[in-house]
Amino acid sequence: MQAMIMNRIGDVGLCIGMFIIYRECGSLEYEVVFSVIGQGFIREEIITAIGICLLIGAVGKSAQIGLHT
Repeated sequence: MQAMIMNRIGDVGLCIGMFIIYRECGSLEYEVVFSVIGQGFIREEIITAIGICLLIGAVGKSAQIGLHT
């Protein structure tokens, strides 16, 4: 049961990160996202939020320290 909950936390973090990327860049394709971020159109706080959400997703899905049971 605990593993299922941690996996869901990882899913939510990953989805939120992807939603923010799509909202800010208009796409989830690597080429588009990297070009938008590289040109400086996105604020640093948004990039940090995206990184944290994707990190939560990765940690939750692989059951690493912080979200392991």
